[in-house]
Amino acid sequence: MSTWILPLAGLGAIVVGFIVGYAASRRVSNARLSDSKRLGESIISEAQKGAERERREAETAARSLLDQARDTVERDARRTRDQVEDRERVLSEKEGDIARKLDILDRKETGLDERARSLEAKQKVLDERLLEAGRLIDEHNERLERIAGMQKEEAKRQLVKNLEDEARAEATRRAREIREVAERDAKKESQKIIAQAIQRFAGEQCVETTVSVVNLPSEDMKGRIIGREGRNIRSFEMATGVDVIIDETPEAVVVSAFDPVRREIARISLQRLVEDGRIHPGRIEEVVARTAEEVDARIIDAGEQACVELGINGMDPEMVRLVGRMKYRTSYGQNCLNHSVEVAYLSGVIASELNLDPKPARRAGLLHDVGKVAPHEMEGSHTEIGAELARRYGESHEVINVVHAHHGDVEATTLYTPIVAAADAISGARPGARRESLESYVKRLAKLEEIADGFDGVEKSYAIQAGREIRIIVSNKKVSDEGAADLAYNISRKFEKDLDYPGQIKVVVIRETRATETAR
Repeated sequence: MSTWILPLAGLGAIVVGFIVGYAASRRVSNARLSDSKRLGESIISEAQKGAERERREAETAARSLLDQARDTVERDARRTRDQVEDRERVLSEKEGDIARKLDILDRKETGLDERARSLEAKQKVLDERLLEAGRLIDEHNERLERIAGMQKEEAKRQLVKNLEDEARAEATRRAREIREVAERDAKKESQKIIAQAIQRFAGEQCVETTVSVVNLPSEDMKGRIIGREGRNIRSFEMATGVDVIIDETPEAVVVSAFDPVRREIARISLQRLVEDGRIHPGRIEEVVARTAEEVDARIIDAGEQACVELGINGMDPEMVRLVGRMKYRTSYGQNCLNHSVEVAYLSGVIASELNLDPKPARRAGLLHDVGKVAPHEMEGSHTEIGAELARRYGESHEVINVVHAHHGDVEATTLYTPIVAAADAISGARPGARRESLESYVKRLAKLEEIADGFDGVEKSYAIQAGREIRIIVSNKKVSDEGAADLAYNISRKFEKDLDYPGQIKVVVIRETRATETAR
């Protein structure tokens, strides 16, 4: 019995505990559900309040935006209305102006119509008068033709011819007067400048040839110069680069060479060998070498002396050497160094007279012919070679242009170029300054006469004063007094265009009328 009571009691306790626990859990659940309901109601209430507040704020913002939009629309409408009113006012004013202008145009058109009618009436009167004047002129011309016995066209041609002759004569006279005045003024000024330049410098003339003569103390010396089987003369010619001419000229030996420096070295060496008396190949080489050094020193001294005389500083030593070499170089028989120094002096004086710096003029004048003494390896004209040398040794642009352009080969870009060209012509054109062959001289005279004889009306021409003046005899029937002046001018321009000549050529046209009668 007691065995079954204990399990039943335990089961009852379990059931009771379960019921008590269920009741307690239900009470807790009900309490939590109540709290949740209250919390939910509170959240809903707060949400409703927030929504109501946001609604009121949105309504307030919407009303504010609506008011702003309304103000903007009203402002734009007022502005547009004001603009329309302004345009209407402007259009109204323009309409008024147009109306006034139309009224003025109407009045002007009325006036123009009246003037047109008046002009038409005047034109009719004028046409009638012109017809009457034409009829009177025709009658007058017929009367003149009957009186003069000359047709109208013939009279017109005669009148035109007379007017042309008068105009041509007047034009010729005026042109001659203008040329005379210009030539007189230019000649006076140029003569003044040239005279002042020449009187301040008088150069010494020096004419050389391509041979040098060495005098011998006796005829026996010729044999010693030749040496056994000609070994001495061959050694001498090889050492100096010249030709030794031994002919029948008594007590003289000729040294010939185109290179003046070599010829000078050979001349001095031969003189020293003759004076010393010891002539053999070893002695010849020794004397020639020492003489070459002395001549080179003389060349440098000559270049430096020329620069000192002209007041030229800062010239490259190689350029100084080239200047000194001009001492042993001739052009048309005129010593190049003397000629260049003379041109330098004249260029400086002319530049001073023209208010220019004389120093660049003297420097350019000294170097204008430096290309003539350049090494034979350089090719080209002496102006091109000289310009290249001046550029190589650091000369200024003015000097380079003078050296390159003083013969007109290139365009002159400095005022010193025509100055040096004029001084060069003055130095070379002096009578006796340069040697001229007879053949070229005769050709130049013949060319002068040939050009002059080619002009219409020329009967005969004569070149005189060594070609510096030409006298032209013309036919008095073909050439008038005014035409003689024009002929002289045209011939002189033809000479300038077709001929190259130093100095000036004076053209004299002679026109005369001779009347001959015999008294019996």
